[in-house]
Amino acid sequence: MSFLYKPTLFLFIGLISFLGNAQDVEWLSWNEAVERAQSDSNPKKIFIDVYTDWCGWCKKMDKDTFQNPEVATYMATNFYMVKMDGEGKEPIEFKGRTYNFVPSGRKGYHEFAAALMQGRMSYPTTIFLDEKMNMLSPVPGYQKPEPFLNIARYFGDNIYLEKDWQTYSGQGK
Repeated sequence: MSFLYKPTLFLFIGLISFLGNAQDVEWLSWNEAVERAQSDSNPKKIFIDVYTDWCGWCKKMDKDTFQNPEVATYMATNFYMVKMDGEGKEPIEFKGRTYNFVPSGRKGYHEFAAALMQGRMSYPTTIFLDEKMNMLSPVPGYQKPEPFLNIARYFGDNIYLEKDWQTYSGQGK
C-alpha cells in the first residue's frame, strides 16, 4: 500500500501547483465585445489577439503570456479580450462596413484582421482599441508576460494620453 503513497502524493502536489498557476481567460468573439462595449454603462477598452491555427508563436503567447496570472487579471479588469483568427471565414461588421475572408495563396486572410494590422500580416499581432473602438495601436510579435503587461498598462491605464511610448518605456533620449 505504501508504494502507491509517494507517487500519488507527488501527482496530487503537481496537480495543485498546476491548477494554482493556471489562469482562465474569458475570450470573447468580436460581436460579443462590441455588444458589451455598447451596452455596459462603463465600457472597457478592447484587446484583440490576432492569431492563426498554424502559428507556433501564437500558441506560445497563449500559454506563457495570457495564462500568466498577473497578465490575465489585469487584462480581464481593463479590457474585453477578443481572440480573432486572421484567416477566419465569418464576415465581421465594423463601423458600417462588412469585412470578409479573402482567398489568397495557400489559405487567405480576413480583411478585418488585415485592416487592424494595417496590412502587416504578422502573427501574433495584438491590437488595442479604446472604449469607442478607435485604434490605439497594433503590436506585432510574441511578447513575454512582463513586457506585454507594460504595453497593456500603457493603454489600459490611459498613460498614452499623457506620454509618448518612448518616454514611458524609457527609450527616449
